[in-house]
Amino acid sequence: MLGGGSFLTQNKILPGSYINFVSKNTGINVFGERGVVAIAIPMNWGQMSIKEITKEDFMNNSLSLFGYEYNSPELISIREVFRNAKKIIFYNLNSNNSSYSNCTYGHSKSFGIRSNDLKISISTNLDNPAKKDVKLYLGDTLVFSQTASNTSELEENEYVNWQKNLELQNTALTNFTGGKNGSFTGSTVTYFLNLLESYSFNTVVVMVDDSDIANIVIAYTKRMRDEVGKKFQCITINNSGDYEGNISVYNALNDDDYGNIYIMAWVAGAIAACPVNKSLTNKLYDGEHFIDTEYTQTTFENVIKSGYFCFHNVNGETRVLLDINSLKTTTSEKGEDFKDNQTVRICDQIAGDVAEIFNNYYLGKVPNDNAGRNSLWCDIVKHHQKLKDIRAIDDFDETAITVAKGDNNKSVVITDCITPANAMTKLYMTVTIE
Repeated sequence: MLGGGSFLTQNKILPGSYINFVSKNTGINVFGERGVVAIAIPMNWGQMSIKEITKEDFMNNSLSLFGYEYNSPELISIREVFRNAKKIIFYNLNSNNSSYSNCTYGHSKSFGIRSNDLKISISTNLDNPAKKDVKLYLGDTLVFSQTASNTSELEENEYVNWQKNLELQNTALTNFTGGKNGSFTGSTVTYFLNLLESYSFNTVVVMVDDSDIANIVIAYTKRMRDEVGKKFQCITINNSGDYEGNISVYNALNDDDYGNIYIMAWVAGAIAACPVNKSLTNKLYDGEHFIDTEYTQTTFENVIKSGYFCFHNVNGETRVLLDINSLKTTTSEKGEDFKDNQTVRICDQIAGDVAEIFNNYYLGKVPNDNAGRNSLWCDIVKHHQKLKDIRAIDDFDETAITVAKGDNNKSVVITDCITPANAMTKLYMTVTIE
């Protein structure tokens, strides 16, 4: 019998055919998508843990997720962020020292004062008097209905944990009681931020009007960006952070029902979802708030110089004036380009994607020899070519990328050079009259 199969080295003993089938090396296709916002809000209904919620989840399940109907005023910030975002990583800041509501037959799965609006009614079933019809309401909305003999037969649901082995007694419509909102401090925010370290997102925003908490968020963003290598930007209000990772919104709201902090939700969603080959400059604000744009041109110039993200009025429409962050102090390493959020997005995209390429396909898998380093170089070139194809970078020269051996046999050193192709923002035109 002749030998056969595949081979690693040419050391077979039996005569025969040894054939390897391998895929043509087309390079690794890694290009991270954007559109994820980490957001913390003090609300009247929630759970202790972080929740990942898509736009579709929110539209279909707002009552169980947040305790209110989709169009309710209590959920305006969630609607604002989902004007652009694809997904949120949500945390309820009112979790600290909060309490759940309860009744004789169970307790709410969500804490907060909204859980006191849960109501239960129990009545004898007309077709089978030995059973009871159990109905559960949140506000005026029926959220659960079942016919059962005792509480052990009641099914799991998103609103109440039922007590076991209790006989059901006829009960007029009765509210749950005992639900209470908690409070939040800087420690609550720090806890939320620490939880985020295992998630990927593009922006983070904490919806409270507190400069100390804003500084905590900025410090966290700076540590994660500069020390950990996790790239995202934070959104604050009127905070001169002087850092490319912080976007500080200037405008006030002309709205008696909502404070100025509510504008941060829309900005967080818009920044997170903005592609690397686009800019938010001149983007139309399509949210529900009334933004104050009645400022002079001199004021706007000073606002831009001070590193604030702001809105202005263009023929009756509210639009983003300039897509910038709070960086004001430039250095030889961080020049004027880093004030522009599109530049930051491009750099963050490269940092995240190259890290994913290396960590998932090379780390501990590919030898650090010429062939291995050349393979890594090819994958980075392919990635950058895609950036060029979508017009995020310009004048791409693949020879500007080098992948060399580092100080020891286990390390590689990459040098790279890119030219961001930022969106047009200024037109200077000279017209000669003959």
